[in-house]
Amino acid sequence: MKSKSRESNGVTILDLSGRMTLGEDTVLLRETIRDLMSRERKMILLNLGDVPYIDSSGIGELVSAFTSVKKQGGSLKLLNLTKKVRDVLQITKLYTVFDVYLNEAGAIQAFEKEAAPRVFVG
Repeated sequence: MKSKSRESNGVTILDLSGRMTLGEDTVLLRETIRDLMSRERKMILLNLGDVPYIDSSGIGELVSAFTSVKKQGGSLKLLNLTKKVRDVLQITKLYTVFDVYLNEAGAIQAFEKEAAPRVFVG
């Protein structure tokens, strides 16, 4: 698996490509997320459009990344799931845990809405 990082409106987008399986692939994701968190990059969008396959270790690493980011007060969302990855997330019922988006602009807007200050009138 390979990972490229870019920024858009304060959101770190990780463009992942290749199989997300046990071994170096999951270690790469774990280390990348850990590095982003250490640099206070807490809005993370994982673009999985070029990830054709994910095994149970890959699923575990996604859940671990989601939990780690959330504990640090951040947010992790998924973008462009391939059919196989989407099917695995639906079978495991994790599709309801993650915020999943079909296009990057919609995902970026969702992060912006989360970060916007809430004003209460009353």
